[in-house]
Amino acid sequence: MTDNARARKLADRIQVVVAETLDRRIKDPRLGFVTITDARVTGDLREATVFYTVYGDDEERAASAAALESAKGVLRSEVGRQTGVRFTPTLAFVPDALPDNARTIEDLLDRARAKDAEVREVSTGKTYAAGADPYRKADDADGAAGDGTDGAAGDSTDGAAAE
Repeated sequence: MTDNARARKLADRIQVVVAETLDRRIKDPRLGFVTITDARVTGDLREATVFYTVYGDDEERAASAAALESAKGVLRSEVGRQTGVRFTPTLAFVPDALPDNARTIEDLLDRARAKDAEVREVSTGKTYAAGADPYRKADDADGAAGDGTDGAAGDSTDGAAAE
């Protein structure tokens, strides 16, 4: 077992090598606008998972996935050549779900903003049922404590604190 720092360094290097190789050497017309977002390597440095996003619709994503699968051998060779590790990790390409998650969060935030605007619109010109401040104060005439204390922690009745 290797340490996590070495696996992270190798993953970072694999991310850079794969991105540069896709940009410079792979000339597959099916390959769309691909961005390598992350890479992760197992603890034994035998398998690497490369996360990517594709700008475009589902058809372009599927074509880019096929292009990445067909270029896997060239990419693995380049990773092995540039990293210099004893065993070149196998590459697995996984579409990154981060853009979809971000889009979902943005949709939820938009709905929350719309609901807030709706509540703000409904509450315009309305008043509170019990007044602006419904809590009793010490100076209220309807039976609150007249001395301003309510028996809280600051009120000491034993003689030890007075000494």
